[in-house]
Amino acid sequence: MTSNHRNPRELQMALTSARQTLSLLRGQAKVGKVDASFFEQRLAAIEQVMDELNEERQHTGRQERYAKLYEVTRVIGASLDLQTVLDQVMDAIIELTGAERGFLMLLNDDSALVVRAARNFDQETLESSAFGYSRTVTHRVLESAQAIVTTNAQEDPRFSGQQSVVTQSLRSIMASPLRVRGSVIGVVYVDNRVRTGLFSDDDLDVLDTFAGQAAVAIDNARLFSATDQALGARVDELTTLQRMDRQLNETLDIRKVMEITLGWLARSCHAEFGTMALLDSEGATAVTMSYEAATGSFADNAAIALESEAVQQAIRSSKAVWQPLSQNNTDDGTSRFALPVARENRVIGVIALGSVDPGAFNTDARAMAERMVDRAAISIENARLYAAVRAANQAKSEFVSIVAHELKVPMTSISGYADLMAMVGPVTDRQTQFIGTIKNAVYKMKVLVSDLSDISRIETGNMRIDLSEVNLVEAINSSLESTMNEIEQRKHTLHLDAAPDLPLVKADKDRLVQILSNLTSNAYKYTPDGGQIWIQAERRGNEVAISVRDTGVGMNQDQIAKLGTKFWRADNGLQQSGTGLGFAITRHLIEVMHGNLSIESQPGVGSTFTFTLPVVR
Repeated sequence: MTSNHRNPRELQMALTSARQTLSLLRGQAKVGKVDASFFEQRLAAIEQVMDELNEERQHTGRQERYAKLYEVTRVIGASLDLQTVLDQVMDAIIELTGAERGFLMLLNDDSALVVRAARNFDQETLESSAFGYSRTVTHRVLESAQAIVTTNAQEDPRFSGQQSVVTQSLRSIMASPLRVRGSVIGVVYVDNRVRTGLFSDDDLDVLDTFAGQAAVAIDNARLFSATDQALGARVDELTTLQRMDRQLNETLDIRKVMEITLGWLARSCHAEFGTMALLDSEGATAVTMSYEAATGSFADNAAIALESEAVQQAIRSSKAVWQPLSQNNTDDGTSRFALPVARENRVIGVIALGSVDPGAFNTDARAMAERMVDRAAISIENARLYAAVRAANQAKSEFVSIVAHELKVPMTSISGYADLMAMVGPVTDRQTQFIGTIKNAVYKMKVLVSDLSDISRIETGNMRIDLSEVNLVEAINSSLESTMNEIEQRKHTLHLDAAPDLPLVKADKDRLVQILSNLTSNAYKYTPDGGQIWIQAERRGNEVAISVRDTGVGMNQDQIAKLGTKFWRADNGLQQSGTGLGFAITRHLIEVMHGNLSIESQPGVGSTFTFTLPVVR
């Protein structure tokens, strides 16, 4: 066979010449005049043309096959879905080789070959019942990492005695390893149970070449699938943690935080039961809770086995401790998982989970549980701090209430004895002045004690409000009885604008008088002597609006925002006595009487405080 290829024109001319030679020889044969030497030369020329045609056909077939190989390689490289890639690879191999059917097998985690794609010539998936192939061939390819072809397995001494070959009447077989990154990850196998001699060494070369490309595509798809699964698991984990965080952030109740934590941990680890204990500063159990997954129920003050080895080890090491079934000494058929709850290198609690499920507390579940506990630790510490602050605030309020109550008796005595001093004998003007100073100081103390008592009641929720029908004009006049003297001493002009036919309002009369007195007191205190003060009241639909306006020093927006802060007073250049509690009390009283308060103020111009109260219908 010559290796020199003629171009298509030359080959066509050679074919024409061969036809002419055949015609000439046929003519000579008819007339019986055949020159043997000439006949031999012409047959040799025809034979050469035939060889060239056969070589050209094979060359063209290879070109077409490699073109097809390139095309299918490009197609299978376009997908990253593992099963899609496997099916595409198998269909392409069957089409390239002309096989009856094919199998693509990959190694699993136990290093066993598992059929992942089984297809026939019609690109149909074979049922598992039709998985009949030569395991001898596939295992030899796997072990040797070399491709194998046999034109008739029934007569091939390597395979003819094998049961799978005999029972399934296997004939033409071809298989190649799937190699990637220096390792064999599987085997691709094709056969034909009817025809012999279907596959050649050229076919095996094509299969081996294609298997190399297919192995890369399969490996990429497997890596993508693993990455996609890992990413999906991470997204699910973050979603779970986000939901848990949302629930934890909605409460500062320590027992609710414990319930949320135990519930999420049990579900995440597939635990049947769980127990949680919070520890005090001495490491003793302070609060405990248990959880039963079967009923979804929680129990307070449940006993926790702090003496168990896993729990004690978790507390000592500040690390999670897992005891699988094989290491659990309790003989109760459960695996245990103990997690410390730690904040700032200090164990503040411990959680013990148990399960009879051998698959519980796997590596991913344990890692997830530790992340959950880290989040829960923050909420537990916040809840404990909140409880401590509430307890301290409650103690402070109770202390203020006790002090306010106890101060009333000596103040009453001081005030009474000051009045008696003028009754037991003559007093000088100087002494009268001293008595007035004493009584004024007692009055200021009474106001302070009253404010402290009100603040204490507000903070403890014990402020009593008795709503009734109240005449607003009478309430205004009552408030002026306690403030008019100061207004006159400071030479302020008071303007009262309240219609006598104003409707009754729904309020606590005494507290309404207190509101008006506080607002009027602020007006005369923060208005330079000789200023103007207005008290106005008008109906606005189903409400009555009461305004106290002055021409005082006014406030900026920052000062307005701080109004109502206990013990805060604006720095406005006027040195006035007071604690800053009055406005905080006033705002609260208006709110509990279902009213609204608004403030308008401008430095150097004055302020207007307006509040509303509902009309009695």
